Amino acid sequence: MAQPFPNHPNLSGGFAPIQMECDVHDLVVVGDVPQDLHGSFYRNGPNPQFAPRGSYHWFAGDGMVHAFHIEDGCVSYRNRWVRTQKWQLERQAGRALFDPFNPMDQDPSVIGLETDGVANTNIIWHGGKLLALEEGHAPFELDPISLASVGSHDYAGKLQGPMTAHPKVDHETGEMLFFGYNAKGGISEHMTFNVVDKDGQLLRSESFRAPYAAMVHDFMITKDYVLFPIMPLTGSLERAMAGGPAYAWEPEKATHIGVMPRQGSVADMRWFVGDACYVFHPMNAHSDGNKIICDVCEYPQAPLFPLADGSPGDPKQALAKLVRWTFDLDASTDDFSREQLHDVVCEFPRLDERRNGLSYRYGYFSADSKPASKVGGFNQIARVDHHTGSIESYDVGIGCAVSEPIFVPKTESAAEGDGYVLAYVFDANRQASSLLILDAQNVGAGPLATAYLDHRIPFGFHGNWRQGQ
Repeated sequence: MAQPFPNHPNLSGGFAPIQMECDVHDLVVVGDVPQDLHGSFYRNGPNPQFAPRGSYHWFAGDGMVHAFHIEDGCVSYRNRWVRTQKWQLERQAGRALFDPFNPMDQDPSVIGLETDGVANTNIIWHGGKLLALEEGHAPFELDPISLASVGSHDYAGKLQGPMTAHPKVDHETGEMLFFGYNAKGGISEHMTFNVVDKDGQLLRSESFRAPYAAMVHDFMITKDYVLFPIMPLTGSLERAMAGGPAYAWEPEKATHIGVMPRQGSVADMRWFVGDACYVFHPMNAHSDGNKIICDVCEYPQAPLFPLADGSPGDPKQALAKLVRWTFDLDASTDDFSREQLHDVVCEFPRLDERRNGLSYRYGYFSADSKPASKVGGFNQIARVDHHTGSIESYDVGIGCAVSEPIFVPKTESAAEGDGYVLAYVFDANRQASSLLILDAQNVGAGPLATAYLDHRIPFGFHGNWRQGQ
């Protein structure tokens, strides 16, 4: 029989799991849904099926995918758990069997069993497949309409090792580029780099060794280069076996950024080194002559993880700001420059994905204005104009919290930034969530339309758009 969830900050309030899967055919909408908005907005996040074994980390919950489908001015909703091997084994047992962050705390019935992960971090549409992603395993395929689980997708057996939750799609070629860390299993400095063509065929795979084992959540591409950020949120199986944290902050190891020519190989990697910092998510990168410009949400210290001795980090250092990294490829040094662009606390940066890896003007992100009463990490949707340096924002309201915003162009040929910004919002006053649709060129004016659910969508991570047919 299922047990109550423990009193844990990532299992209560807006984080609390929901224990249902449901369909809502026609949501109540206030405002007018744009008639040219036709497709599905998917979002993935942790939603544990059962009370966890021992301690709990937000990153370890079972993946649940939520989808708003928009067509002819109407909005419908559907959610489903990703039925991984872990999820199915635990459903049969009626209790949690695995602890993804502590290999020493597994149920005896599953010790030594390798599964296909939790598929709880991101979800993308590429090569005609809807793929749920997390960085420790291969993608997991879902049906794009029903959200039914299809199973692990390893590109016809060609994918060796895990795939990042943050692949990059080159809009000009349709290619999807991605990496994997801990590529040989366990925790190690071994990494892979892969390229999949627009039709979903794995074309290229290479492997290399990073300066040290670390949690490498995301990376950057430009038209000519691939950048691998290795930052000192280090991984250590030995430390975990001794009772310490598997992942911990070790600033003395510094930040290392590997720069590889896209037309070259890992043998051509050049490493730049800087002071310790952490980035979960970059906004974008592009080449400017012999310089590479990267805009990232940078933390002075990695949040959500302890120091190497197990003590907690400094919460004042766990706030990200938008920072520009510049790499001079003609320089004879391995240094790179860093410039803070704004004072706004930010995360979940996105852009018009058609400009991925290219010069761009607009970026979008979740922002924190530090309201007196908070129910989540972020309470504003913001747009930055890199040409003017200005930031425009919309506050989602008292007692509300916003997820990662995404941009949807009005048409494939629309100018950069001509489209809509979509985001999930949790309203603690109603104990329910909604879908917000904003004009991307006038974010501060508030929603064009809001589609209301009568239940919560737990705080999650990332989402993407699939254009309707």
